[in-house]
Amino acid sequence: MALFNFGKKKEEEKVPACCCGSEPKVEESTGCCCGSAPKAEETSSCCCGAPAEGICCIKVLGAGCKSCHEQYENTKAAVKALGLSVEVEYITDMEKVMEYGVMSMPAIVVNEKVVSMGKVLKTADVEKLLRKLGC
Repeated sequence: MALFNFGKKKEEEKVPACCCGSEPKVEESTGCCCGSAPKAEETSSCCCGAPAEGICCIKVLGAGCKSCHEQYENTKAAVKALGLSVEVEYITDMEKVMEYGVMSMPAIVVNEKVVSMGKVLKTADVEKLLRKLGC
């Protein structure tokens, strides 16, 4: 009998297989846990097409309003200024937005973690944020 977990074997800690910090979901046809498709020309990197130690994927969550679109453009400009080869995804589907637990928009998600929400960051601020996160 395994009362109070006595007698049960301890489970080994799982090490995430993706740079996003989670295991890849097998049921998805996209090929990665962050939802992005693997790039064919980059086979030596993570499943997302980015280095395992860097930024894997960037998403801007919004309702499609002016400020959300402005955040998307500022984020794209920051990624271009930093010379990253990561594509910025703009998500307006409210079901997907709610999966992140975001209650105020616009929001920025980096490697599947919400890093900013509720305000429009300028391009320089997004650059600072991305440098801080591992760029």
